[in-house]
Amino acid sequence: MESTELAEMPSDWQRALAVVAHPDDLEYGASGAVARWTDEGREVTYVLATSGEAGIDGMDPERAGPLREREQIAGAAVVGVRRVDFLGHRDGVLEYGLPLRRDIARAVRKYRPELVVMANHREHWPGGGLNMADHRHAGLATLDAVRDAGNRWVFPELLDDEGLEPWPGVRWVAVAASPEATHAVDITTTMDRAVDSLRAHAAYLAGLDDPGDPDEFLRQAARAEGERFGGVHACSFELISL
Repeated sequence: MESTELAEMPSDWQRALAVVAHPDDLEYGASGAVARWTDEGREVTYVLATSGEAGIDGMDPERAGPLREREQIAGAAVVGVRRVDFLGHRDGVLEYGLPLRRDIARAVRKYRPELVVMANHREHWPGGGLNMADHRHAGLATLDAVRDAGNRWVFPELLDDEGLEPWPGVRWVAVAASPEATHAVDITTTMDRAVDSLRAHAAYLAGLDDPGDPDEFLRQAARAEGERFGGVHACSFELISL
């Protein structure tokens, strides 16, 4: 798969919903594409399963959670995203199950996206590093919740109690940072904002043992993806058609 040229992402859509486990997940790979989409007048909403409260070793979760929410809202604003929802599930022990599926299905019904973006749900990252449970569980729950959202008999309380009509209109799910990437977006013009969106997570980066340079990391990754996409800076996705 790695030697295969990447195809252009679909462009005949207007609304996207990005669902990930933690603050910073979208900034490590997808935010350059989000900036390109919002520049084109598309609407993108972020939904975070957790507040990332277990992500800073030297900071208590009670303090880290609100701080990381603020950093995520700031990072999203850099790439043109104004709506950021936090579902309140526990960071580090995120469970795949009906509560998470219901919460994501609620967001799909509420925002009615044509494209759903999520982080890598597979066991490994590109290059072979082991993925973590929160990412895998959030991704699998998102895949299932997209289908749940279109079925009025699954989570009927969303309609009966909250008035949220079923939404079967999701046409694609795009998996960022997937080892099985198939498509890509040219982010040459939004590369700087992608870097700035990651730098907005200053407290999180400061708490890492080896945070590296966000500019160097993201540009190197974008150049590597671009080798399969015309030599530009690129953000890749595994595109799943529904």
